[in-house]
Amino acid sequence: MEASSIRETRGDQLFTVINYCILSLFLITILYPLIYVASASISSSEAVISGRVWLWPVDPTLDGYGAVFKHKLIWSGFANSLFYTAAGTLINVVMTILAAYPLSRKDFYGKNIFMFLFVFTMMFSGGLIPTYLLVKDLGMLNTVWSMLLPGALGVWNMIITRTYFQTTIPEELLEASQLDGCTDFQFIWKIVLPLSGPIIAVITLFYAVGHWNSYFNALIYLKNQNLYPLQLVLRDILVQNEVDLNMLVDVTEQAKREGLRELLKYSLIVVATVPLLIVYPFVQKYFVKGIMIGSLKG
Repeated sequence: MEASSIRETRGDQLFTVINYCILSLFLITILYPLIYVASASISSSEAVISGRVWLWPVDPTLDGYGAVFKHKLIWSGFANSLFYTAAGTLINVVMTILAAYPLSRKDFYGKNIFMFLFVFTMMFSGGLIPTYLLVKDLGMLNTVWSMLLPGALGVWNMIITRTYFQTTIPEELLEASQLDGCTDFQFIWKIVLPLSGPIIAVITLFYAVGHWNSYFNALIYLKNQNLYPLQLVLRDILVQNEVDLNMLVDVTEQAKREGLRELLKYSLIVVATVPLLIVYPFVQKYFVKGIMIGSLKG
C-alpha cells in the first residue's frame, strides 16, 4: 500500500514559490560579489581597470597572486595571523570553559553576582582610551600579548557555553562521579569536555573567525611591521592603497602600478578568505546543534 501524501493547497504552493524566489535572490546577492572577487583576482589588470570583468575572468593571469606572495609583509602577516588565531582561540576556549562551568553549577555560591558582573561588561566598558592606557601600563604595547589577552574572554560565548552545560550535563552525572571520588577538574576533563563537542566547536569557530579577521587591535597596539597580522596588511593595501613596488620582486614589467594595486586587492582578499573556507566544513555539522542547545534559556 502506497503511503498517502499530504496535498498542498494553492496557498502553500504560492508560499513555496515566493520562498524559493526570495532565497534565490539572497543567494545571488551573496554569491555574485564572491564570484566577482575570485574572477577579478585572476583577470588581467587592464580588464579589471576598464570594467570588463562582470562575472567570469577576462584574459586570465596569475600576476596578482604572484605579486601577493612576493610582497615582503604577506608571509610574515600570514604566519602572524595563524599564530594569533591558534594561540588566541586556545586562550579564549580555555577561559570560556573555566568561567562557564562554575556558573552552570547550582551549588556555586554567588553565581548570580558574577553573572551580573559579566553581563554588565557587555553593556558598559571603559572605552578605547582607558583600554589603551591599561594595555600600555601592563607593558603589552607592541607585543604579541596585546593581540591575545585584551579579548581573552567573550561574555556572549561564555553565556552560550554556560547554558549548554546546564541543559546537557545532568546533575545526576555529577553526583555519581563525586561518589566515585572524582574531583571537579577530573569531572570537567573526563566527562564535561567529551560531552561538549558541539558547543566547543561552535565557540572555537566564533573565536577563530574573530582573531583571523581582527585588525583594529593591531592597528592600535602594534608598531612593528613584523608583528602585523595579515588583515592589517590587507588594510594597508585596500584602504591606504600603500603598495610600494620596491617590495615586489620580478613583477611583470607590463603591469601598470594602478593595475597591480587592483590585482593585489582582489588576490589578497581571496588569500585571506581561503583558510576559513577550508576549516568551516569540518565544524559545520556541530554548528547548528551547538547554537540551538546553547541558546536555550537557562
